Amino acid sequence: MRGLTVRQPWAWAIIHGGKDVENRTRSLGQYRGPVAIHAGRQWAGDEALAEVERMIGFDSTPGGFILGNVIGVVNLVDAHPDVDQPEGCRTSWLPWRAEDICSEWAQPGQHHLMFSNPRPLAHPIPWRGRLGLWTVPADLEAAIREQVAP
Repeated sequence: MRGLTVRQPWAWAIIHGGKDVENRTRSLGQYRGPVAIHAGRQWAGDEALAEVERMIGFDSTPGGFILGNVIGVVNLVDAHPDVDQPEGCRTSWLPWRAEDICSEWAQPGQHHLMFSNPRPLAHPIPWRGRLGLWTVPADLEAAIREQVAP
């Protein structure tokens, strides 16, 4: 299992709000499989919250945002750059065509990590995150799997 640290409110949106793409400035490698979503200790900002509210249609904080904890698990099913090629996702807006966009969450000029099957943890696990896609230590993976067992 790998882990990915994401600032709030984006981490919440991945696990609870239907955000199926994480935008990154560079590729994070070839890994596909389960990814623990770690809510970083830093807040992405009120502009990010406004964007999440706009995208999912709520207009108030949904019970507060946990920082510095693993809050859930998703499956990383694909990753591609935003390029105009068959295996990529084209999010250039001129001309805009809905079928060209891999997700409404995808941002132009970014690498898109495509997620599916979000599973929130009933009891978030305090942890220190890292940059990039990191390997989840065995003790953390065991604690996560206890909460998301099939």
